[in-house]
Formats: sequence, structure tokens, C-alpha cells
Amino acid sequence: MTTLLNSRAGRRLALRQIRPRRSPAVPLVLLSWAGAAAVLSLWWFNTPNVTGNAAWLNGAGRLSGLLAGYVLALVVLQMARVPALERRVGSDRVARWHAMSGRYALCLILAHVGLIIAGYATQGGISFVEQTETMVLTFPDMLEATIGTVTLVVIGLISAGMVRRRLPYEVWYYLHLLTYAAVFLTFWHQLSNGAEFVGDMTAQTAWYVLYGVVSALAIWYRLLVPLRLNMRHRMKVEAVVQEAPGIVSVLIKGRKLHRIGAEAGQFFRWRFLAPGLRWGSHPYSLSAPPRPNLLRITVKAVGGGSTRLADLKPGTRIWAEGPYGAMTASRRSQGKVLMIAGGAGITPIRALFETLPGKGGDLTLLYRARTVEDLALWGELKQIATERDARLLYAVNGPDGARPEISAERLRALLPDIDEHDVYLCGPPGLTEHAYEALHDAGVPDRRIHHESFEL
Repeated sequence: MTTLLNSRAGRRLALRQIRPRRSPAVPLVLLSWAGAAAVLSLWWFNTPNVTGNAAWLNGAGRLSGLLAGYVLALVVLQMARVPALERRVGSDRVARWHAMSGRYALCLILAHVGLIIAGYATQGGISFVEQTETMVLTFPDMLEATIGTVTLVVIGLISAGMVRRRLPYEVWYYLHLLTYAAVFLTFWHQLSNGAEFVGDMTAQTAWYVLYGVVSALAIWYRLLVPLRLNMRHRMKVEAVVQEAPGIVSVLIKGRKLHRIGAEAGQFFRWRFLAPGLRWGSHPYSLSAPPRPNLLRITVKAVGGGSTRLADLKPGTRIWAEGPYGAMTASRRSQGKVLMIAGGAGITPIRALFETLPGKGGDLTLLYRARTVEDLALWGELKQIATERDARLLYAVNGPDGARPEISAERLRALLPDIDEHDVYLCGPPGLTEHAYEALHDAGVPDRRIHHESFEL
């Protein structure tokens, strides 16, 4: 076991970050709806009196197409890993927004295609199939748009929960990146065929600006910022340490790592340039506060990629992206803090346990695991608890395999004033969902339960 303790710099950084702030989620949602309203007004002012079935079908098709184009721009923005979203809103919430926007976009695209073809077919008195062939082969930029639309539909289908869970992460990841190409292919037909854009330079300019901004953000934060980070810090594996059965820590060396600006509770997306690992990029949390020349992650073997980390050799080059995540000291609003961790969720919690400022008795950590042997980093946690006069508790299965219940009654018995605590929560979905409900029943409001899932 390797021990990394006494991060006074990390504690000072955490203290500076603690300041009540409003979540930017609400204004961002309102801004998104304002954009949708602007798109609706673009359609409204360019639509004459609608009479007849064909006009109604075409009008509905145009509106659904405009909204689909707007939502696709949001999809790209939510994939761009913009720090203002990733760090303040939270990576898991942005991922949920992205999944929801993708579903809306796919439904709008399918509605647009069906309605427009039906409208033109009705207007021309020809069959749906004949009109489809005519549009694809003769309308400007429609062949490219068709390829992009089919690609988006395929991506939407493989992103569905049941299919996604059956695919290897790397396969899903690289297929998902085709979204960029699909959006590019569908973009041009909007300007060359859309009634709202043909001959209207103001509308065209606004659409170019919208897509130009989100494209620039994606290129900057997905390509250029990671390139600069890795060229500047040149991270390599320093050592791999067994912490518990199936759990290893990877010590990472680099140049001037303190200038990355990472905080306890955050994570990076790591790509280890070793056989069998170089094509996979996985999110792993820092399991200790950042040091000037050292970072550490602690990983549980749950798949092929995480299992291979135990075989990493010192000197292996690393490509990293980040830091990401909003589960940091800046979310804290109360003097007292409860931390609940389960399984590999102990990694960001352990870093916070060391750095969150607090007086004696202000910090409590409850660690859930199957067995005592599965309590990774337990020696470090005990030492931190002793030095900080913090409470450290664990809950493991009984000899018969019975799982200890985390209920509102037990939480109130543990901390009678639990409703006056901030709570940091990280672990497997089953644990976090159950603990979330128990915390609610115990009187802890939503705004003081800080949780982030890195599986999305």
C-alpha cells in the first residue's frame, strides 16, 4: 500500500473554493428554451396562411426540421466538455442532458423526414417512395443529409440502454464520435433547402454563428486543450500498487502537475498508451489530492480495461483529458459534512475526506463494501480520521451475506442533526439511489446532496 497524506495545499485550495453559489443549470435551461423560442419565431414569420393537407404537412415538417437542427447544435455543445458545464453543472448532469437532447433530436429528425416527404408527395400527387427517391437524388445536398440522418439513427439506436450495456465501452465511444460527422453532413441541406434560410442572409448568418460557435468549442476543448495539457505535463506511470483484492492504485508522474488546476473530488479521462489500453479512454477519479508532481487514481477491476491496469509498467505514457467534475469543496454550504462511499466510489471521497476543511467532529465518512478485505485505502482513511478527529465508519455484509441497510432511521441515529449536513455521495447505482432516498427521508434537501456518476 502506498500512503499519500497531509496535503495542506489541497486543504487550503478546498477552503478557498467553499463559497455558496447558485447552480448554473437553471439559467442554462432557460437560455436553451429561449433559443428554441427564437427558432419557432423564425418559422412563424416565414410561414404564410396554411391551407390544405400538403401545406400543413410541409409546415409541420419545416418546424420539426428547424427544431431538430437547433437541438443537434445543443447535442454537439453538450459533447464539447466545456469546463463551465463539466465543472459547475456536473459531468453526470451534462451527460443526461446530452442523452435527452439526442432522443429529442432523433424524434424531431424522423418527424421532419416523414412529414416533408408526405407533404411533397401529397402536393405532387405521387407516392411516398417515389417522392423520397426524387428528393434524395435531385435536391441540393440531400444525398449527404440522408447519409448523416441514417448515421444519427444508428447512433441513437446503439445509445439505447439495452444495446449500450451490451457493447464494449470502446466500441460505443468511437461510434458515438460519428455524431460530429453526421451533424456536418446534415447541416448544409438546411441552408440550401430550408424555406427560412433561402434568400434570408440574416437567418443564414445566425445559423452559421450557432453551428460555428459550438464547433469551435468542440474543437478547442476536445482536441486543442487536451493536446496542450499532454504536451505540457507529459504524464507517465510511476508505479502500480495493489490496494485490495481487484483494486490497484496508479501513481502518475508529470511536469508541474499543480498547474492543471485539479481539485479533490474531480476526475480525468485516462488513456494509457500500452497494448490493449491505448484505444480506450476511461473516467477515473483522483484518489488523493493533487501534488505538485504526482497524481493518483485507484481503480477497481470491473472490465477488460480496468483489469489490465494492474499490468502497467513504470514509464508507460499517458494521455489525459480533464479535470472534470463538480463534486468538489465548492459545493459545500454547511459546516458539517457526511460522506457516503461504496465500492470504487471511495476514490473521490477519500480525496475529499483529507482536504475538506472542518473542525473536530464535523466530518463523517461511511464506507460501504461487501467484506472488510474490500475496504480499499482503509489504512489511509484511518490515519486521516485520527489526524483530523473525524468519524470513520464502515458497513459490510454479514457472515450470511446479509446487506446492512442504510435507512433514514439509521442515518438519524448516526447523526441526529443530519438535516444540517452537506452530503457527498459516490458509489454503484444501487447504493446511491437507495442512499439518496434515505437522505431525503432523513430531511436532507436536494441542494445539499452532492453526487456525480462517472458511468454515463
